[in-house]
Amino acid sequence: MSTAFSGEPAAARRRKRAETLRKRALSPLRILTMVLMLPVTTIGIAVGVYLRTSEFEREEATVHLIALAGCSAVESFVRGPFYEGQPGYHRRNDPDGDGIACGAPVPSPVQDTPPKQAEVPASRTVGNAKFLRP
Repeated sequence: MSTAFSGEPAAARRRKRAETLRKRALSPLRILTMVLMLPVTTIGIAVGVYLRTSEFEREEATVHLIALAGCSAVESFVRGPFYEGQPGYHRRNDPDGDGIACGAPVPSPVQDTPPKQAEVPASRTVGNAKFLRP
């Protein structure tokens, strides 16, 4: 059946339109863009879900997320210190373990005596991981 507009049958126009759409959808550039944007999309969804489900208010939850990157990152937005149980506190940002993260630097004790040679222990721990000597 032919139409007055194009002179070709409707089925041929539909096939041509479908082929054009298929080529555009399966374009290597489009597929590469979608693959490269997947981590960005995933992070965006995760942050959105965290902000909605966090026990903190939205601004506090944002500070808490930024504090995961470290004290220097969060202090460019909000000054510390951050106390244990409050937004912005993470154990890894609390080097002395006193419950205050990103506070004033703790002065190291002055040593009058020369440092002793450390004995090599049979096993040592770093954080929560235990390393055994072979």
